[in-house]
Amino acid sequence: MRNKLLYSAVAVSLMLTAMIFIAPFNVSVNLFQRALADSGSGDSNRVQFDLTDEPGRWFKNTAGDITNSGTQSLAVGTPGVRVDFNIRSNTVHTVTSLIFPENAQGMPFDQPRASKSSQSVTLQTPGLYVFTCKVHPYMFGAVIVDDPATGGLDLGENISLVNGITVPTSSDLATRLLRTFFIATTPSNWQDYTSNQPWHVTYPNVDVRITGGAVVNLPAVLNARYGNDIDLPDLSDPATPGVGDVWIDTQFELTSGKTKPGTATRIDATTWDVERKVALPSINMNNPHNMWTDRDQTLIYQTQWFDSKLTVFNAETGKLVKNISVGEAPSHVMTRTDTDQIHVALNGEDVVVELSLKAGNIQREIPMQNEGEPESHPHAHWMSSDGQKMVTPNAFSGDSTLYGFDTNSIEAKPATGAVPIATGMMPDDSKYYVANLLDSTISVISMQGATKGQVIKTINLIQNYDPITGAVTGPVGALPIQTPVSPDGQYMVTANTLTATITIVDTETDKVVAMLGCDAGCHGVNFGAKQGGGYYAYVSSKFSNEMIVVDGDPNNDGDPSDAKIAGRVALVASSSTAKDASITGNKGMGGQGVLAIPVVYNGWVQNLPDSFKNQLTAEQQNPVQN
Repeated sequence: MRNKLLYSAVAVSLMLTAMIFIAPFNVSVNLFQRALADSGSGDSNRVQFDLTDEPGRWFKNTAGDITNSGTQSLAVGTPGVRVDFNIRSNTVHTVTSLIFPENAQGMPFDQPRASKSSQSVTLQTPGLYVFTCKVHPYMFGAVIVDDPATGGLDLGENISLVNGITVPTSSDLATRLLRTFFIATTPSNWQDYTSNQPWHVTYPNVDVRITGGAVVNLPAVLNARYGNDIDLPDLSDPATPGVGDVWIDTQFELTSGKTKPGTATRIDATTWDVERKVALPSINMNNPHNMWTDRDQTLIYQTQWFDSKLTVFNAETGKLVKNISVGEAPSHVMTRTDTDQIHVALNGEDVVVELSLKAGNIQREIPMQNEGEPESHPHAHWMSSDGQKMVTPNAFSGDSTLYGFDTNSIEAKPATGAVPIATGMMPDDSKYYVANLLDSTISVISMQGATKGQVIKTINLIQNYDPITGAVTGPVGALPIQTPVSPDGQYMVTANTLTATITIVDTETDKVVAMLGCDAGCHGVNFGAKQGGGYYAYVSSKFSNEMIVVDGDPNNDGDPSDAKIAGRVALVASSSTAKDASITGNKGMGGQGVLAIPVVYNGWVQNLPDSFKNQLTAEQQNPVQN
């Protein structure tokens, strides 16, 4: 019933949208156009973006907010506009076309290699262009190339996506992506669960020219299609406590004593209180993205995604232990169950680095491609329960690497989808999953037998979604990111950032069996133990300051189709929260990496100290039953 109501609400919204596109609006854009005449660098048809580490303003128009709407990532020019991209970041990036007008001259534009070098492109065809970074794919900068002879700002007849899809600019997919752009690039548009105010999204008040030459008012269309001033769900603690702590990388939170954003936030899963904020101003910790811990659960290994460091701090006190240079854009980190060695994926390079904490430096670099193959740029890898295998999603090469530590070799490299970004693995190491961001699919890859290293199924997360009308007829997940499998292997939870949904896959059938609502920028997932048995999936979102607690099997019957949201917890510090710096902005925002302590996945849980094991049931201590 819950999903039927959601689908019905979407259908009503689509009917309103169709009515809006039939009748053009005639709101003046003269004021906006006068502002555009004063934008740029002195050249009347030149735009400059700085690529920065600033939350929301990753592609920062040097002319500032030309629309008075809050975004600093939008620019406008006329045909022939030159767009310059200057790197002002601590790590490497690409400038890559995400969206462009159909058959646009010189498109798509892409950098085959991430770098810190400046780039330039000249745009000739009128329409909407959105650029992203393949290393950090929520970085957005948009340019509208406007034909002065037409009414409204030209978005184009159709837009093409870098994955090959072409849709009308009047389509649900086009407007959904446009809405996502304005949310992502405007911090004042993020969901604040402690404001006691409805969620309001501000759009530029301009007319735009879309499919069929219709001229419509941008905010009127987006508000009718997706609503505005939306009441956010109430915060509520789960009725059953969790075990231990949950750490969330609140990557966009701003603090004193630093020029870079980001904190690691610790929540006590037994009380749901925010206990600690770790900002580490002494090292100017920069965009902390993902975490793991050691066998004793006493250290936090923290990547700095917009930098080149792996940081180690004490899980109890938050005190810095080490800050290790590992390479460009370290994204995810995990340990081997057999050796407790640390493995860090370098999203800005082509390797996973292996470290021993005692040595404090890199023991070796493990390439994720063979000589002569396209550059891989691995993101969210996963390790096997026996410590002998590692799998990576390779964002640049559109494939996945199955690496064997027992053979010290790449054992398979199957093709996946566009921009594979995260992995999950069955607890018995029988198969693994790869979330393909731009395809909205999940590749299921065998790890054993005659099919080892082969894609045995592709889960289409948008098969129940019509990108033209927006009609939804079942569970949907667009732009999937983190996708771990429950420690008992019963189901998989995926965070889908475009649709703001959480999808549940039954791992026995590899079918999507449930969908739950999420927040803007739904991003991170990881599992922790629930007191008395079972598990919670903790879900974070980039453009929100709450953690969603999902119970994937509330009846403990092995059927995940009745998965539910068990609670919602704010990630904002209270007066009793321990801090190493004052919070100055974006309170609790930017939820990305998630880590539950104790780690309860098969292979890791057996190595826990007794003080943690004693908090778990017999089934949780041995999640794979023979």
